Amino acid sequence: MQHGWNATAYQIINPGMTLWFSAAGDAVIGFVPYRRVRVVAGAPVCSRERLREVAAEFEDEAARAGFRVCYFGAEARVEALHKDSPRHSLVLLGAQPTWHPRDWPKTLANHASLRAQLNRAHNKGVSVDEWPAAEVADHAELRRCLKEWLATRGLPPLHFLIEPETLSHLSDRKLFVARQAGEVVGFLVASPVPQRHGWLVEQIVRGRRAPNGTAELLIDAAVRAMASDGFEFVTMGLAPLSRRAKGVRDNNPRWLRFVLGRVRDHGRRFYNFEGLDNFKAKFQPERWDPVYAIVNEPRFSLSMLYAIAGAFGRTSPLALVARAIFRGVATEARWLWNGGLPEAKSVIR
Repeated sequence: MQHGWNATAYQIINPGMTLWFSAAGDAVIGFVPYRRVRVVAGAPVCSRERLREVAAEFEDEAARAGFRVCYFGAEARVEALHKDSPRHSLVLLGAQPTWHPRDWPKTLANHASLRAQLNRAHNKGVSVDEWPAAEVADHAELRRCLKEWLATRGLPPLHFLIEPETLSHLSDRKLFVARQAGEVVGFLVASPVPQRHGWLVEQIVRGRRAPNGTAELLIDAAVRAMASDGFEFVTMGLAPLSRRAKGVRDNNPRWLRFVLGRVRDHGRRFYNFEGLDNFKAKFQPERWDPVYAIVNEPRFSLSMLYAIAGAFGRTSPLALVARAIFRGVATEARWLWNGGLPEAKSVIR
């Protein structure tokens, strides 16, 4: 809370993270080890003045243990630290939309279709309230809503920086809950980004009965509350493979551009990157910040990409894909058994 600047800073307390502390006790790094790679959640959490020393200490200790290091989800501070280093390489992961909460009403005033979505949810009787997060951890209705949402995902639950298990770790987070006729139909979890006096919208969940516009209504309520409390920064987090960051050249290796391009074009059954990008873009961000993976080796390798995928899946990426295919076949079989495909809904996280 004293030094968190990267949007992912608070996510290091999520389940499954290993925490490393500097010898001086003034810095912490959250990471997941996979295939001799320590995949770091964003960046070291430390003072800006200590960033170079802390990163070097962590990488030296990792090397002695036989591990390489990847800072996944790194932003401007770590990028500036390593962009000219011959011992490091970086690849562009996508872009992160950001807003100043006080300007949110202007965004809505210029976006008729977004206002229409909010009105649609309002007209269906959906209301949103902020719940005292520390008092409602593991609330049964929230758990039920989360279970319904996970059942609609194309992939088995992923972890690391898109960990679905946040309801047991709400202490410093904000929680906004959507209800219809008293029933919970969705919720939003926001995590603090203290050094930017702001918040990361970490999770948006819609239950099975959530009307269209519920996700938009949750975001609107959250950002308005942040503006009322005087916060200065809010982001919806990384849109993977997004090309919206201005003035940033994609210098990724040719082989990686090819692989990621195919994933974006043909992986929609499992994870709709383009749909997520478009969902975030419709809120008209004030800017899109580039987000990187930075590794402590001269070239970004296929084995590094494999390790990143393993960190998210907590298993072999090949096994994850196999499970996803089986899950998809089973889901479509249920749809056909029940009379056909369900109505398409927007992808949100």
